[in-house]
Amino acid sequence: MVFNKKQDKLMVLLKDISTNLRESAHYFADYKLQNMNDLKVFFETLKDYETKGDTYVHETIQELNKVFITPIEREDILQLAMSMDDVLDGFEACAAMFEMYSITQADEFMVKFVQALRACADEIEVSIDLVTNKKLLQVREHAIKIKDYESKCDGILRQSIKHLFSVEKDPIRIIQYKEIYETLEEIADHCQGVANTLETIIMKNA
Repeated sequence: MVFNKKQDKLMVLLKDISTNLRESAHYFADYKLQNMNDLKVFFETLKDYETKGDTYVHETIQELNKVFITPIEREDILQLAMSMDDVLDGFEACAAMFEMYSITQADEFMVKFVQALRACADEIEVSIDLVTNKKLLQVREHAIKIKDYESKCDGILRQSIKHLFSVEKDPIRIIQYKEIYETLEEIADHCQGVANTLETIIMKNA
């Protein structure tokens, strides 16, 4: 199927969403927190990424409402955009928790989470690029990698909570760290949601 100009815009928007997601994931993983001012900058920057992502999703919905023929089913385009937006919302929510709880030092488990999530975002961007270039069969290996990272995050969550309850005595700190661990794992779940949508697209179109 040949993409016309209107349809190309939908693919460009999906790429914009995935690139913004990858940039936000790298910022989230690489930013060095040292003090309270850093926390404010950290959250506000993630909020900016999230707002930018919302704009792209809104533009995608508007474009879907205007075009008659789409390169892949319109509900799959919308689901892909929304599932990527869920990942970005998760990063913003987690950054808000770091600021709210005044946590300036990520522990070893948080580091493992964000490394896996950054890798997920890289795989998502590659996958979207392949979709927009109609190389659907090549998407599967990247969808599988995303799911592998999500499974890894499941394990990190179990380890982190077990460690938390064995070493931390402050009940407030336990609540705060547990919530952050669980939020990071939820982001991985949202990444798996993107992978599931990608696999649906492959099944329907490849």
